[in-house]
Amino acid sequence: MGDPAGVGPEICLRLLQNKDIAKICTPIIFGCSSALDQTAKKCNLDRPERIITGLSEADRPCVLNISEVELNDFKIGITNAKTGQAAYSYIEDAINAALSGQVSAVTTAPINKEAMHAAGIKFPGHTEIFANKTHSERVCMLQYSSEVRAVFVSTHVSYAEVPSLLSEARILNTIELGAKAIQRIRGKKPKIVVLGLNPHAGENGLFGKEEQASIIPAVESARKLGLDVEGPVSPDTAFLPTKRQETDLFVCMYHDQGHIPLKALCFDEAVNTTLGLPIIRTSVDHGTALDIAGLGQANPGSLYEAVKLAVKFL
Repeated sequence: MGDPAGVGPEICLRLLQNKDIAKICTPIIFGCSSALDQTAKKCNLDRPERIITGLSEADRPCVLNISEVELNDFKIGITNAKTGQAAYSYIEDAINAALSGQVSAVTTAPINKEAMHAAGIKFPGHTEIFANKTHSERVCMLQYSSEVRAVFVSTHVSYAEVPSLLSEARILNTIELGAKAIQRIRGKKPKIVVLGLNPHAGENGLFGKEEQASIIPAVESARKLGLDVEGPVSPDTAFLPTKRQETDLFVCMYHDQGHIPLKALCFDEAVNTTLGLPIIRTSVDHGTALDIAGLGQANPGSLYEAVKLAVKFL
C-alpha cells in the first residue's frame, strides 16, 4: 500500500476496482484497511469489498489487513514516523510472502524516505530493502516504459559518490542483468546503449577518465559475452527520438541520467523494477505526492503498468 499518508492508498483502491487487472491476476493489497477506508471516504471511492486476515482467503481482489497504524496517529499529506514504519512493515510482509511462494510477485506503491528515516529505518529506498531482505548481492534498477528502458549502475547516492562506484565489474553486471530482463520481456536479443559519465562521454579522457578506466572495458567485456552493446555514448544525444527507436535498453551511470528523460517522456506509464532478486518486484515510478494525497487526484496509471509488467515476468 505504500505510506498511508501518501497517494498509495488511493491508487490501490483504484487498482482493486480495475476489471482488466483482475483478468490477469488477483491483486492483494498489503496494508491497513482503516487507512484505505479513510481514503475512500475522502476521495469518494468505493471501499474495499474483501478484507482478509490470511493469504489463503485471497480468492478475489482484496486487502490483507495489517494494522500497523491508527488513524489518530497521522494525517494524510503529512510526513510521519509511524506511517514510515507502517509502510516498511507492509513491504517486509510482502517480501516474506513472495519468498515463501504465497504470492507470485510484489508491486510496491510509493514510500516516503523521510518518514522511514524518522522511524529509524535507514534504507535509501525500495531497491535496497528488497536486496537486503532477500540477501541478493547482484541487483540493479530497471525503469521500463514504451519510450525508454533504462538500468542504473548507481541509484540513490550523491553525485559526488558516483565516480567511485563505477567499476568494470559493476557496469558489466548491470548490462547483463538488464539484457536478461529485456530478453525475457520482449522475447528478443536487445540492442543496448551504454552512456558515458562525463560530457561527450569524456572526449577520450579530456573531460574525465571514468570512460577509459571502467565503462569502455565493461562494454568490451559485454561484447565478448555476445551482447549487442554500443558505447559509451554521449548522454546529451543518447535519448534523441531516432536513438530511442532503435534502442531496447539504456545503461545509465547514475539516477537522473535516465530518470529525467524517462519521466519527461512517459511519467504516467513508467515502471520501476529490481533485477537480480529471487522474487519478482515492480513498482510505481513516482513518490508519495503528499500535496495531492486524499484529494482524489492521483493517477493510478503507473501502478496498473507495474502490475502488468510483474505478470509478464511470471
